[in-house]
Amino acid sequence: MTDLNKIIHERTRLKILTLLAASGKSQVSFNEILTQLALTSGNLSVQLKKLQSVGYVKIHKTFKDNKPFTTIEMTVKGLDALKKYVNEMESLLSGLKF
Repeated sequence: MTDLNKIIHERTRLKILTLLAASGKSQVSFNEILTQLALTSGNLSVQLKKLQSVGYVKIHKTFKDNKPFTTIEMTVKGLDALKKYVNEMESLLSGLKF
């Protein structure tokens, strides 16, 4: 049995990475993630910083209409880690007998 990636295994971070991977966009706005996942700004910020610290996402801060505008980009490392995590979960679950 493999050890699951503890960074990704945390529910909110898994949801963030899944949303980024499924979005079909190179970058997703902070507000879109906030709305789609029904998170608080503080919780999303903390989770994004954790994902950034391990190199799974890049955070881009700019201005749009003179207001701060933040977008999040999943890195190749992040996508690879998510794929590995999903494969490990599928392998783990395939052994279940009901």
